[in-house]
Amino acid sequence: MNIDVANKNDINDLVNLRVEYLLSDYKVIEEDKLNTIRNNLPTYFMEHLNKDLFAYVCRNNNEIIGCAFLYVSYKPSNPSFINGRIGTVMNAYVKDAYRKQGIGKKLLESLINKGKELDLDYIDLQATEDGYNLYKKIGFVDNNSKYHYMKYLFNK
Repeated sequence: MNIDVANKNDINDLVNLRVEYLLSDYKVIEEDKLNTIRNNLPTYFMEHLNKDLFAYVCRNNNEIIGCAFLYVSYKPSNPSFINGRIGTVMNAYVKDAYRKQGIGKKLLESLINKGKELDLDYIDLQATEDGYNLYKKIGFVDNNSKYHYMKYLFNK
């Protein structure tokens, strides 16, 4: 098994792993939403892969069995992000049959190394209960902020 950076030839696998991840997280997704997600993802990956989205994959022979995405965003500098570059971990996922073998840790370490290479101010994530202890072990810390995480929903 080896960890490497995904490329455009991996897009179909990335779509499938993203859908597997979402189904494992949400449990049930309405069919029309799932179809929209499947239809939108290839274009997204074509436009963003290895530009502002870095996808690391674990290959077992020719099969991709796990992945983790690092989305990089650029913001005006402030005291919390002096360089104006932050990363967000998305879609850290390993297929069930390959869990508890250190693959997730290796994928995340690859993302962290990429973050150092890009001189990011920090990498954040929203941890599921399943991933929380792994993230803590790697060095992620809980975010205690004076700000409240909020969002405005357009599609309900």
